[in-house]
Amino acid sequence: MLFEFRAQSALLLPFVVPGLALAGHLGLRAARNGTLADGLLGLLLLLNVLPVAQWMLGFAGWYDSHDAYSTAMFYVPWRPWLAWGPVFYLYFRSLTNQEFSLRRHWWHLLPWLLLVGAHLAAAGYDVAWQHALLGQAMPHHFGTKGAAMQALEDVNLVPDVIGYASMLAYGVATLRRYHRYRRYLDNNFSDTTRLRFRGLRDLLLAALLALAIWLGFGALDSLIGPLGYNDSWYAYLANGLLIYYLSVVGLQANYAAVVPLRFEPEADESTILSSVKTAEMPVEGEESVGAVEEIDFAATNVSAESLAADLNVSAGLPAAPSNVPNAAEIATVTLAPELQPWRAKLLRLMDEEQPWLEPELTLAELALRLRTNTSLLSHVINTGCGQNFNDFVNRYRVAEAERKLQNPRLLHYSLVGIALECGFNSKSTFNRVFKKITGRTPGEVNRPKS
Repeated sequence: MLFEFRAQSALLLPFVVPGLALAGHLGLRAARNGTLADGLLGLLLLLNVLPVAQWMLGFAGWYDSHDAYSTAMFYVPWRPWLAWGPVFYLYFRSLTNQEFSLRRHWWHLLPWLLLVGAHLAAAGYDVAWQHALLGQAMPHHFGTKGAAMQALEDVNLVPDVIGYASMLAYGVATLRRYHRYRRYLDNNFSDTTRLRFRGLRDLLLAALLALAIWLGFGALDSLIGPLGYNDSWYAYLANGLLIYYLSVVGLQANYAAVVPLRFEPEADESTILSSVKTAEMPVEGEESVGAVEEIDFAATNVSAESLAADLNVSAGLPAAPSNVPNAAEIATVTLAPELQPWRAKLLRLMDEEQPWLEPELTLAELALRLRTNTSLLSHVINTGCGQNFNDFVNRYRVAEAERKLQNPRLLHYSLVGIALECGFNSKSTFNRVFKKITGRTPGEVNRPKS
């Protein structure tokens, strides 16, 4: 197989081969396990590999061989711009919602599929029909490129411009969805560190920066004369680095999403009020679930003193800085009268059973213990307690940590030991949450002398 190991081709080779291998592995795993996120990550890797592979093979002599190698170079759809934005968007959706399916969303890929189809049609006409069956010589590039492909290349600028705009539009849409996803995590999980996928956000920003670099090279090519292949090579080298970045970040995200995620903001926003309108409240003293009540959301004002007594006195919670709402600082809280017993029952459960000691506690698990649905419980916590689920649970953990830090019998406990005893999964999460709640780090707490 023709491959000239020049400096430019050899330096791009370590990006292309591992990228293709990992993309193939992810594709096989997706087919075997039915994991859409793996398949889309594999496709995303392939899209990043394609332009780098084109430049690598070009420097390896394929365009200059003037034979079947050159013909292959012309008929492969190397340029991924129409697909990259939609695939990343769909990948993020599949990662944050295990019930997501391409059945109703495949149309996002339609522009790219049409471009791939155009390349296949050109290959069928030029290579299979005109050259192989009719025996006619190809009229372009030393007899290696047909008329149909030449016509397709003449309008290449149109799909490129549409692709650049698509990357920008889908990038912005994904970033907006990511910020809403973070709110979803805070409202449903007590430990969000592994599920925040910060690497994906940074990867998307890096890809948008790479898009700016590509546009910059295009502008230079137009303004100061055509750039040579050696000048453009550096842009493909940067794209090669993006392959490794995507591989590491994507694999971490795929393996981190082991808990069931059901993030779908459109559905959440349209159904939350209707879901909360019915509540099942057990009759006092009975274990069975009571009758379903229709709840009228006529606003009722609950005094700050009453709410403070519920949250701070009963549960022994510390005061919190302004970035985490404190019950005593809330002047009025809008909560339907029918929901006030739910708040009381929630606070009693948190005080007596201490579910917050479980590191992986979720809103769904807490709702199951209270025999209600997640929408109602989330509304009670957000409206009746003035916090999201994550802050609500972590305030209990921090309060317990402060008690342990002040206990002279626990001086032999390290900060990690105290963090684990109070329901935190790691020291880094403990430090971050403790400072958010109290305004200082655990290490700044003055522990009693032995």
